[in-house]
Amino acid sequence: MNKEMNGQNGKIDNTPHIIVSDLTMAYGDFVIQRDLNFTINRNDIFIVMGGSGCGKTTLLRHMIGLKRPVKGKVYYGDTSFWDVEEEERNRIMRKCGILYQDGALWSSMTLAENVALPLGEYTDLPPGDIKEIVSLKLALVGLAGYEEFYPAELSGGMQKRAGLARAMALDPEILFFDEPSAGLDPISAKRLDDLILELRDSLGTTVVVVTHELASIFAIGNNSIFLDAETRTIIGQGNPHVLLAETEAVRVKEFLTRGESTSAESSAG
Repeated sequence: MNKEMNGQNGKIDNTPHIIVSDLTMAYGDFVIQRDLNFTINRNDIFIVMGGSGCGKTTLLRHMIGLKRPVKGKVYYGDTSFWDVEEEERNRIMRKCGILYQDGALWSSMTLAENVALPLGEYTDLPPGDIKEIVSLKLALVGLAGYEEFYPAELSGGMQKRAGLARAMALDPEILFFDEPSAGLDPISAKRLDDLILELRDSLGTTVVVVTHELASIFAIGNNSIFLDAETRTIIGQGNPHVLLAETEAVRVKEFLTRGESTSAESSAG
């Protein structure tokens, strides 16, 4: 498989980083997804995809400690996340960074203050060192010199990048993205995709992305799962390019072609 097919330029590491085993998600008696089984390897850019209402963001909430599953396990390395004490779960989460749909920046704080927040809360670093790290993280996402700007003074794409700088503040092993391209124009979305690839390749970060954006799925993903709202389970997983070429699941094919697979196949015939 060539590098384009992998959706990555860095070295592939097949060591499991996160394992989800027999996971069932529900609100009360309503089951959202059941019997989910998948592995996210180190350095993957792993895509969680599917149509609206299939449970993509809910799955993310189960993986980052915001909602306990009805059944099943989430492993970080050898640790069963939901079977350990809250203190240990918090320790695991400090190795993770999360970028929410809206960036979740504090509007009353400058970018520097936003990025410094987790450093001040979770480290004993002196102010001078925190300031230096903040400038480095903002530079990594292309926002050098914007330390004293407020979120409202930035474009949507810049706000997303600022949110990413904050998510990276503690040098996380894993980055979670919830619909990172939501609300962005195509050029800004492409820049964010390029940045995700660059960070994974340069820092060796494992990346988990919840998205329905086809351009991003094919540009950055090397592994994926497809959550199906009808059967309420996974009906496709693997490299998105391979899924497109080989899947026999109609809804996966329709999703990955935006419903144009039938007409394309007819034209080819």
